[in-house]
Amino acid sequence: MLLPVFQTPYHTDESIDFDTLEQELHWLFDQGADGVVMAMVSETLRLASDERDAMAAFVCRAVQGRGTSVISAGAESAKVAERHARHAEAVGATMLMAIPPIGVVLDEEAVADYYRRLVRAVSIPLIVQDASGYVGRPLSIALQVRLMDEFGPERVMFKPEAPPLAERLAELRAASGRRAHCFEGSGGVALVETFPHGLAGTMPGADLIRGIVPLWHALQKGDQALAQRIHEPLAQLIGLQKTLDAYLAVEKHLLVRQGIFKNTVVRGPVGFHFNDEVRAEVDRLFDQLLIAASS
Repeated sequence: MLLPVFQTPYHTDESIDFDTLEQELHWLFDQGADGVVMAMVSETLRLASDERDAMAAFVCRAVQGRGTSVISAGAESAKVAERHARHAEAVGATMLMAIPPIGVVLDEEAVADYYRRLVRAVSIPLIVQDASGYVGRPLSIALQVRLMDEFGPERVMFKPEAPPLAERLAELRAASGRRAHCFEGSGGVALVETFPHGLAGTMPGADLIRGIVPLWHALQKGDQALAQRIHEPLAQLIGLQKTLDAYLAVEKHLLVRQGIFKNTVVRGPVGFHFNDEVRAEVDRLFDQLLIAASS
């Protein structure tokens, strides 16, 4: 499944631009997405609770009948995460996703209890997001397999992001007897490496959908030559995005360039700013990606 994580468009006053968001969502489906994801790169953690509820409800309504809607429920307390989970299910989400709390160091059993509470709160599947590529510590393979065994592989799925990406995903698949449903979550940079291990899907950024769709199809067809041609500029482009704010800056720039966003507003404080040299390199690599994807 191709499940891009959408970016949140804002007006210049930093209020959510729902008209542009609707355009983005339908554009993603038109480009070949099977669904959309509201997650960290959607700036979920920078939204107020009422905004988060409103966005989740809006997205589920907008994509109803077109495909899958994945809504992130992670929070710093299990109670708040459970509230987000119940709300997402109530407004029509197909699946949940959740990072663990990032502001406190938890032992493995506390993390397990956090996820158990979310699974028990709803009837839809939960994707355990190991977002340690951005924040926190990696979730152990043993913990993830234990959660899957407790609730079943159709209820607990995974988005492993801890480096080394391909090795960790392969280890999780092997430890689960290849029953774990895993989504590649590195923006597509590890897609070629992880695809042979068995993927339920990929969750790239929305800005690169025109490269990710042909890459996914090339891998499905076994066209390694085409996959490698697309992967090379894609990997270099994602290599420029070393932090969450770098992802946001690049992705919004490319969405403006493609005529989807009106501006590149990100809610601050912001830890990354473009300079002319980096912007020019992003544009050069994106041009190469589109050429490779259309070959």
